[in-house]
Amino acid sequence: REDMRVAMIIRCWGARGSIPVCGKDYLRYGGNTTCLEIQNNNGDILLVDAGSGIREAGNALVATGRLNVTLLLTHGHWDHIMGFPFFKPLYQPQVEITVVGEAFAQDSIKDILAQIMSAPYFPINYDEVRANVIYADRCGDIFPLGDLSVESIALSHPNRASGYKFTQSGKTFVFFTDNELGLDHEGAAGYDSYVSFCRDADLLVHDAEYKDDEYSGKRGWGHSTVGQVAKLALDAGVKRLGLFHHNQDRRDDEIDDMVAGCCALMARAGAKTDCFGVSQGMEMSL
Repeated sequence: REDMRVAMIIRCWGARGSIPVCGKDYLRYGGNTTCLEIQNNNGDILLVDAGSGIREAGNALVATGRLNVTLLLTHGHWDHIMGFPFFKPLYQPQVEITVVGEAFAQDSIKDILAQIMSAPYFPINYDEVRANVIYADRCGDIFPLGDLSVESIALSHPNRASGYKFTQSGKTFVFFTDNELGLDHEGAAGYDSYVSFCRDADLLVHDAEYKDDEYSGKRGWGHSTVGQVAKLALDAGVKRLGLFHHNQDRRDDEIDDMVAGCCALMARAGAKTDCFGVSQGMEMSL
């Protein structure tokens, strides 16, 4: 495809929060936890987070014979790393995997990933990984992947997390999973910084786990409401807004209602921002 040589391609392998789900109520938005794939205009592959969705992403990479991949992690909470032991390229000796991200609050990235592959949690020890895995505990403020520029910011989340901005050929994609806009957790950059970071982004995918009327009982849990996220998108002049990190108990029709509410907020504000729910299997291009 011609557009794949000139556009940033974003694929969603998992958009669910907290724990994978399955069943008839979760068919359209999917049940896998967080994993995105970003392909730059050179065809380089960047995966973001190793939730349960990374299993299918890994299967696709093996099927196409990919030998090099970069894995960028936002934080070390279970739903964002649980798929790592099931990432098939790990067991391919000819594969090189570069794991990058901010240093986690508790341990290094390698230590956390090795721990989930140790007894009694998993039958295959981390020492049995056959791929060449290279770790970088900090990616710095900005780093490149080919022509793709990646910039990080500290999100508001328990135990800390990082958001990322991906820029290529004048197009910008911002990914804020697990970010609580209603409260500043330790290390958070703060709302004004988030507005500046997202300014005029072509696409913002943001944690919108809660309805506005649910937030009072969830404050401090590290996630945002649809209304809070819509305000950020409006204040930053974002062109497209994808609602993400769907609650594990949120049925497809309930997510539809949340998207409709977000669109209504945009319409009342007179904004042209396109609001949609990110679904597993969705492909977005910039």
